[in-house]
Amino acid sequence: MTAAQDFLTASSLHKAFDGAQAVDGVSFTIRQGEIFGLLGPNGAGKTTTIRMLSTVLQADAGDVTIGGFSVGRQGDEVRRLIGVCPQELALYPELSASDNMIFFGRMAGLSGREAKAAARQNLETVGLADRAKDKVDKFSGGMKRRVNIAIALMNRPRMLFLDEPTVGIDPQSRNHIFETVESLRDGGMTVLYTTHYMEEADRLCDRIGIMDHGRLISLGAPRELKARIGDPDQVTLESVFLDLTGRSLRD
Repeated sequence: MTAAQDFLTASSLHKAFDGAQAVDGVSFTIRQGEIFGLLGPNGAGKTTTIRMLSTVLQADAGDVTIGGFSVGRQGDEVRRLIGVCPQELALYPELSASDNMIFFGRMAGLSGREAKAAARQNLETVGLADRAKDKVDKFSGGMKRRVNIAIALMNRPRMLFLDEPTVGIDPQSRNHIFETVESLRDGGMTVLYTTHYMEEADRLCDRIGIMDHGRLISLGAPRELKARIGDPDQVTLESVFLDLTGRSLRD
């Protein structure tokens, strides 16, 4: 069995705001077909890193390549390869789920026919095909989150960025999102996943990077990280996280 190739490579990323270093020399890789968790307390530099990876923010130094293209020099090519699902819901509540998706599909450059076909397929993927014609303002929080993920899939990305996709939703919707993400990974998609729920990261992620104070302070498979502080069958990922980042509040 051949090892998976790296799909994303981040090299010595730096970003400062008003003289304060938000990201300080961060480097890591994400393998093709991997769910990679990026974790960190509030203010760790995680969001800034994700914004640089996804072409939203330009790095002060360093670069990222995704699918062989440089984020800094070939942003248009990179954007064709990635789908981004932000933590904030990006939906038009007065439109149906299908119409929301068709709108965003057309914005991504799909023809009307392509957008309709992609909307049907992606609503099926997230388990909402039977609610395609319903207005999203009637949906539960979990259903809206699933539509948000479906929209991020409209341009048929090879890599998906999921930022806190299960915040404030019921256990059934959370479990369905887990199954959707695992299915996408099994189909060959590369996923970057952020969450504050350690049990989610433990279940879903093939490898995890933990950030604090702008630096990547630990990297490895969940079981490897747990084994560094004790019996991996007894230690929780939350214990690892607190051991590395401390217990002081980061409000």
